[in-house]
Amino acid sequence: MTLSGPSLQSKSYFFCGIGGSGMLPLAMILKGQGAEVSGSDRAYDQGRSAEKFDYLKAQGFKLFPQDGSGLQSKDQILVASAAVEDTVPDVAAALKLGCTRLGRAELLSSLFNEAPKSIGVAGTSGKSTTTGMIGWILHDLGLKPTVMNGAVMKNFVTPDALFASALVGSGGIFVSEVDESDGSIARYNATVALINNIALDHKTMDELRVLFEGFARRSEVAVLNDENEETSRLSQKLLGHGDEPEHASVSFSLDDPMSEFTASDIEPGPTSISFRAHMSDELRKSAFVTLQMPGVHNVYNALAAIAAVTRVGVSFDDARKSVEKFTGIKRRFDIVGTSDAGITVIDDFGHNPDKIGATLRTLHDFDGRLLVMFQPHGFGPLKKMRAEFVETFVNGLNDEDVLIMPQPVYFGGTVDRSVTSEHLVGDIKTAGKQAEVFETRDECGDRLVALAQPGDRIIVMGARDDTLSEFAASVLSRV
Repeated sequence: MTLSGPSLQSKSYFFCGIGGSGMLPLAMILKGQGAEVSGSDRAYDQGRSAEKFDYLKAQGFKLFPQDGSGLQSKDQILVASAAVEDTVPDVAAALKLGCTRLGRAELLSSLFNEAPKSIGVAGTSGKSTTTGMIGWILHDLGLKPTVMNGAVMKNFVTPDALFASALVGSGGIFVSEVDESDGSIARYNATVALINNIALDHKTMDELRVLFEGFARRSEVAVLNDENEETSRLSQKLLGHGDEPEHASVSFSLDDPMSEFTASDIEPGPTSISFRAHMSDELRKSAFVTLQMPGVHNVYNALAAIAAVTRVGVSFDDARKSVEKFTGIKRRFDIVGTSDAGITVIDDFGHNPDKIGATLRTLHDFDGRLLVMFQPHGFGPLKKMRAEFVETFVNGLNDEDVLIMPQPVYFGGTVDRSVTSEHLVGDIKTAGKQAEVFETRDECGDRLVALAQPGDRIIVMGARDDTLSEFAASVLSRV
């Protein structure tokens, strides 16, 4: 399978769950390369996220109810996640017709691996932002990359591309997020394998170590964060014990003198951050960089992006100039607005301990009480990472801050509900921090509005629920 050519243009793909954050950009790439693409989505049937589906229809995608009616020929290829059961009508229809079925990761990795050059962005946190930075740098420099992201990249949003989580290019470079949570990272063979960090999320640490090391070793060169304990350990393994490294790698950090890419003179701001970037090649390059987004974690992301693009021929100076023009990712510390009363609302994708911790640290660089609404993305993560979530909030909240939680969003998956939002809130209150739980999100919104005072910042956190952005906007309209 290739990114272009008659073979692709002659195929017809049907996406079961076409509106999903991982499905939509893949569907956009295929359609942009000339394939016929249609699909269904449970959210479409339920009337959720109407703007997204109106956009897809305006782009020429034919949408069907998720009742099997969209599968009409054995020549169609069904694209569906492995979690979608055979009893789902679309799958049942495909089986009856004899259609080929591909998983999202199977299809994406095939496209990725066929590209002349590829940059795979992996890690527990920071994938979407770093992927967006890399994609923008390459695009800004006229290299016409194809970019697959799990989030909307603000630089590419236009009235005709409201959900710009993908970019279709002809330059022979494919940039993509690479997911470790389902083990599909094992399918990707990257020219450049970038690993931002490795932390507990959906799999055990032992499983993650095997997956990330394999990803790094299959690449031509690995780009690794020297300040993360796990990626630093991997970096040492790739170096080996001989005179020559076992595998080519390059590292980044804030100030580790052994890293090739480092930062100094960091100056945080409420909506930006500045730093001096250093590249320790034979010329020892150095330049001042100002990012259009806050947070020290974005310094790491920028260093990672600069390091990665230099491995495919971009100069350090060109990379740092381009990254300054990157405006960010939607739902990554996305400032919805500030009310007349001086209350700011922020929409954020924070959903695991690492991401939540990074956002809270960024917010506490500046004065003001935090009112945090965190909607867990399922019951399974709560059970698996209960202790880590509690530790993150206990350490990340000041005494005057308030955490408010509804029950987890539930669109299928685990039926084990032995750990709920009440358990997290109880643990956090026992540790001395303010936390409250409500049954519904609407009740959380009412409580946020009641608590909000001038100078407060309201942060809406969570994943797998497009309506969180609508919720954040509604809260802003009420404060």
